Amino acid sequence: MEPIAVQLNGVSKMRKRRVIGPIDLTIPEGYVVAILGHNGSGKSTLLNMLQQVVLPDSGQITWFGQQHEGPLPIELRQQIGFVADNGGLEENHITAREAADFRSYWYPRWDMNLFDQLMDDMEVPFDVKLIKMSKGERRKFEIAAALAARPRLLILDEPSSGLDPFAWKVMVEQFRSFMAEGDTTILIATHIADEVKRLADYIVLMHRGQSLGMAEKDAVLDQWKEIWYEGELRPESIPGVVESVQEENGLIRVITTRVSEAQERLELAGIRVMKVRNLELNEVLAFWIAGYAPAQWR
Repeated sequence: MEPIAVQLNGVSKMRKRRVIGPIDLTIPEGYVVAILGHNGSGKSTLLNMLQQVVLPDSGQITWFGQQHEGPLPIELRQQIGFVADNGGLEENHITAREAADFRSYWYPRWDMNLFDQLMDDMEVPFDVKLIKMSKGERRKFEIAAALAARPRLLILDEPSSGLDPFAWKVMVEQFRSFMAEGDTTILIATHIADEVKRLADYIVLMHRGQSLGMAEKDAVLDQWKEIWYEGELRPESIPGVVESVQEENGLIRVITTRVSEAQERLELAGIRVMKVRNLELNEVLAFWIAGYAPAQWR
């Protein structure tokens, strides 16, 4: 059985506008898992419960095989890195170097050489107070510091916020290099599909406070196809069809979740396939929310 980083069983939390959960979720160790959802879907509450910053009203959370009631013990907190959507205030008036020196006492596995390398690669100044940095520089510093702590679990809330496309591309390469070196598990909460396509191994979809399941990213993207064909075959006789349209040019367009079987059915009927297109991730997510869930992990 694959090692598990975090497991949630029936975890729920009452918020002002809705209940988050109950959530059942198993996060495998050593992978990048993207938690996708619109603003207000419950992503941030889920991340906060994973750190016990917000305590769940019910259910159980297990971290690396351990369960804890209330605030996490220091030994476990030192194994968790977190980059918030907004940087904390307590370090605002010290420089990046001073902040790194302070954090190095807190995290036993702190790697100052890695921190210096990441800061240099991302062109972040060491001698500027954090409050004086641009949003992008501050975000780069926070990610460099989180990686330098060499956590077993790294939690990133909207990691590309404040970064231009070039800086984000550099950041993606840093994450990939870091993941190649060890067994860190990364959780990314985002609403940006491109972050998922570039980084994630698995996708967790949150919607209106509920988890709609977890699926392997590549399988999700490979599973959904749009097919145009010419002929008399009725769409409802094609396996996996979730949408069909008769177009003005006489072609029939279908979206299927079972593309191999669909193409085999068309071929057996002597139907000519004119075009096949992979769906974009945002399109797949819309169908997932509508109830057409992909094959789930585990």
